[in-house]
Amino acid sequence: MAQTGQKIFNVGVIGYGMSAKIFHIPFITTTPAFKLHSILQRSPKPESSAPQDYPNLNHFTSVEPFLADAALDVVVLSTTPETHFPLAYKSLNAGKHVFVEKPFVPSSAEATQLIRLAEEQNLQICVYQNRRWDSDFLTVRKLLSEGTLGRVYEFETHFDRYRLEKPTSWKGELSISRGGSALYDLGTHLVDQVYVLFGKPSGVFAKLVTQRDGRVLSKADPTVEPDGVNMQLFYASGLIVHVRIGVLSAETRQPRFWVRGSKGSYHKAGLDPQEDQLKAGMKTSDAQFGRDTEEWHGRLVTVAENGEAREEVWPNVEPVTYRGIYEQFGEALKGKGPVPVPASEARDVLRILEAAKESSMTGREVALP
Repeated sequence: MAQTGQKIFNVGVIGYGMSAKIFHIPFITTTPAFKLHSILQRSPKPESSAPQDYPNLNHFTSVEPFLADAALDVVVLSTTPETHFPLAYKSLNAGKHVFVEKPFVPSSAEATQLIRLAEEQNLQICVYQNRRWDSDFLTVRKLLSEGTLGRVYEFETHFDRYRLEKPTSWKGELSISRGGSALYDLGTHLVDQVYVLFGKPSGVFAKLVTQRDGRVLSKADPTVEPDGVNMQLFYASGLIVHVRIGVLSAETRQPRFWVRGSKGSYHKAGLDPQEDQLKAGMKTSDAQFGRDTEEWHGRLVTVAENGEAREEVWPNVEPVTYRGIYEQFGEALKGKGPVPVPASEARDVLRILEAAKESSMTGREVALP
């Protein structure tokens, strides 16, 4: 079993697509607790070759010798969702900690199996819910924790685009039962953020649709692979959360958050910039990394004692950036703090997504225990 007392952990990455290149390797190589040790790429090509890009690392094309490396401590799974369970299972059995892309696995039942195995092996699983470190989300979290908006009674969260063409990656081609579709690609992010803020809801009502084709997932049409999500989460406090995902949203400023409370409201448009910045080649050390431009600052409305509403520009909090999840995971492996996104929390999110599927199929609100 990999020893967790050491200061630097050798990390091996399975997969060498956009996820590995953009969201993992840049942070592995800049986190003091980790050292990029190996990459498993099944079929290197001239235009995408891990051995060519990182000639000083250990390279593999199959799982068994990769996991047999006694020096390997942590396995990062940057592969497609339907591969996460078998690869995580093998990695844990090989004595390696696991850091896995979202969605964690296609089902909460599979999540439970991995959680039990990790406990038996005294190993850690962390799920890459990186948008917990979006600056706009952290801004919302701060407003709520400080009570600026009073009692929040309605929370709206969006991930909208205008994309007529269906994606050719797993996000458009992998079935909903195998962790694909907008529900698992984008819904995992949005529901996870809601879960962090408010915990598990008492009930879920959802319509999962193909906006491009005008069909709804239901008993009458069970083959729908949704590209749009309209979900409501209900809480005992009276809070109602709206989770909305769309691919036909023709807007110049796509909505992101709308939070309404007894003392005020907060509006935000546009997505956190980190993903686009990373794709454009910006370094994580750049001073502008994770920062919105002024035109995308949020708007805060508060109500004075005389009942007069006042609106002001509300910039995001100082960015923590996606470095945060890797740094906290490194500290957790040293025994200096909790895993930043434990598998048990990812399982709760999967149960909410499963309730959304059931609700769309039956046309009813689904209660969560």
